[in-house]
Amino acid sequence: MNIFVGSLPFSIDEADLRDSFGVYGTVASVKLITDKFTGRSKGFGFVEMPSDEEALKAIQELNGATVEGRTIVVNKSEPKPEGERRSFNNNRSGGSYGNNRGGGNYGGGNNRGGRY
Repeated sequence: MNIFVGSLPFSIDEADLRDSFGVYGTVASVKLITDKFTGRSKGFGFVEMPSDEEALKAIQELNGATVEGRTIVVNKSEPKPEGERRSFNNNRSGGSYGNNRGGGNYGGGNNRGGRY
């Protein structure tokens, strides 16, 4: 079972998380999520436990526990529905005419030729 662990102190590492869940059974993997630019923990991660029974016991015991002064959140991880994932090429401007960083260019590119 894949388990979400949130509200973690930024100082915790994967070994600490493995040790905490290992009390309840076999831990197959641990992954702390980090910022890709700074490498700093984002305060959440995932623990994979092969036994659902052991995983449920860990969730029951650790959800709401205090770790270094923070109350952590522990629950079964559910995958996001495919429709909720954002694409890298997501057009956030709401328009359909491309980058338009130069202003006024509706040709779909960077206003380099003075076209309007």
